[in-house]
Amino acid sequence: MKNPVVEALVAIVVALLAAAAVAWAGSQGGLAVGGLPLFALAGVVAFIIQWVVFVPSYRAQTEHWYDLTGSATYLTVAIGTLLLAGQFDARSLLLTLLVCVWAGRLGTFLFRRIRKAGVDMRFDDIKPSFVRFLMAWTLQGLWVFLTLGAALAAMTATETPALGFIGWVGLAIWLVGFGIEAVADAQKQAFRADPANKGRYIDSGLWAWSRHPNYFGEITLWVGVALIALPALSGWQYVTLISPVFVYFLLTRVSGIPMLESSADARWGDEPGYQAYKARTPVLFPRPPHSAG
Repeated sequence: MKNPVVEALVAIVVALLAAAAVAWAGSQGGLAVGGLPLFALAGVVAFIIQWVVFVPSYRAQTEHWYDLTGSATYLTVAIGTLLLAGQFDARSLLLTLLVCVWAGRLGTFLFRRIRKAGVDMRFDDIKPSFVRFLMAWTLQGLWVFLTLGAALAAMTATETPALGFIGWVGLAIWLVGFGIEAVADAQKQAFRADPANKGRYIDSGLWAWSRHPNYFGEITLWVGVALIALPALSGWQYVTLISPVFVYFLLTRVSGIPMLESSADARWGDEPGYQAYKARTPVLFPRPPHSAG
C-alpha cells in the first residue's frame, strides 16, 4: 500500500541528489566566489528561497505565493549570478534579460490568476501535510535550478566566446517560444473572462492547434536558452543542457499535462464536442486545425 508521505520524502531526497549532481557538473571549469563554485551557490539559493517562503505558506495553509516565489527565484538567481560573476559579455547579459522577461511576465500572470481564482486545485490534497507540501516547494527549487542550469553554466564559465550564429538561432527560437506562450495565455485569459464561456473549454486560437500551446511555448523557449548557452560550455558543463529536456519531462509526465488532461476528462469527457476536439487537436506539438484528419 502506497504511503503518500513516504513517497514525498523519497521525492525530496531524489530532488536534492539530482540537484547536487548537476551542481557538481555545472561547477566544473566555472567561476568561484569566496572559494565556493558560483554555479552551485546559485542552486543553493534557489532551494533556500523556496524553503523560506514555504514556512509561512504552510502555517497559513495557502499556495498563493507559490508561483510568484518561483518567478522571484528565477529573477534573484539570474541577476545575482550575473552580478557575482562580473562578466557582462553579450551572452551573459542576453541570458539574464531573457530569463527576467520570461519570469516577470509569467510570474505576474500566474499570481493574478491565483488571486482571482482564490485556490489552486493542485495543492488541495497536499497542503495539510507538512512533508507533501514541502515536497512541492522543493521540487520548485529543482525546477528553477535545472531549467536555469545551462544559462547559469554559461554565465559562470571562465571562457566567454562570442554569441555567434548558434546564439542568434537560440534567440530566434526563444522569441518564437515566448510569443507562443504569451499569446496562448492571453487567449485563455480572454476566453475565461467572457461570462458566456463559464465552465467551458477553450478550442479557439492557438488552442485549436494544440491542447497545451502554452507548454509548447515554454519548452521551446528553454531550447532557445540552451542554444544561446551552448558555445560557452565545456566538459561536464554540457550536463546542464538537460534543462529543456527536464522542462519537457516535467510538463508532459509529471505536473503539467497529465493533471490538466485528467481534470478536463473528468469535466467534459462525456461530451461529444470535447471528444471531437481531443481527436483533432494534438496534445502538445501544434498542428494547423485544417490538417487534422
